[in-house]
Amino acid sequence: MKKLKYLIILLAIIILGAFLSLYITDETEQVIVTRLGKPVGEPIINPGVHFKMPFLDTPHFFDKRFLEWDGQRNQVPTKNKRFIWVDAYARWQIVDPLLFYKRLRDERGAHSRLDGIIDGETRNVIANNDLIEVVRSSNRSEKIADTIVSQETDPLAEIKIGRHKIAEKVLENAQKRTSDLGIKILDFKFKRINYVKEVQEKVFGRMITERKRIADKYRSEGEGEASRIGGEKDRELQRIRSEAFKTAEEIKGKADAKATAIYTNAYNKNVQSRDFYEFTKTMDTYKNTIDSSTKLILSTESDFYKFLKEK
Repeated sequence: MKKLKYLIILLAIIILGAFLSLYITDETEQVIVTRLGKPVGEPIINPGVHFKMPFLDTPHFFDKRFLEWDGQRNQVPTKNKRFIWVDAYARWQIVDPLLFYKRLRDERGAHSRLDGIIDGETRNVIANNDLIEVVRSSNRSEKIADTIVSQETDPLAEIKIGRHKIAEKVLENAQKRTSDLGIKILDFKFKRINYVKEVQEKVFGRMITERKRIADKYRSEGEGEASRIGGEKDRELQRIRSEAFKTAEEIKGKADAKATAIYTNAYNKNVQSRDFYEFTKTMDTYKNTIDSSTKLILSTESDFYKFLKEK
């Protein structure tokens, strides 16, 4: 009975020792083992079951995956003394867990260190560039003629570097400062950039003024083009009317000539026809020239008086 009891106790000790001696890592983890607070052995980066000295060794687990750094919004001055709010984020990774443990201990310490490094480099790089370089990534596609602008204040000015290049410069500088921390900054981006209130009012005012100037320029060009088209329309309409009048007069002239020829031909056929033609034409003339209020003073020898005298 005593042997069984001892056997159970021994078995329990073995199981407890095995439990305290084993630990498991998965694909997303890497481990540093410390013995009495000091690192021992190489970092464990492969997943599986691993052994340690019970009560003496302590495993420290670190993430292999990409980690996120989300900075606080900071007010940063530019080279031309314009203050802007900058909100940025970065991705980083633990590439040397042993060095990481020695220098930073854990992710909380890493975030604290990254706050100082990335925020500092962001401030330094932005302070070496004008406002226009920070808020714009590329130049405008449109070209505005006769425009004199200042790169310090005008959002329509051409840029030489741009926001993307500035972000790359911040990343490059920050990577140099983290190379001895066991981590690597993989990416850095500006999440949001905004003007402080005073600068915002000035920039928006400048943009409004410039856009109004451009609108006035296009409006003036449009009015000039409208006047030109209207003038061409009037000239074309006058030409069409003139040609139409000319054609109408030509047709009337031909008709009158033809009618005259017909009258002449009929007049020359015989005397009776001539007399009748003369009589009818004279009567038409009386009708068109004399009414109840007409007074005529005629000579007795006048042809116009001829048929009145005979009557």
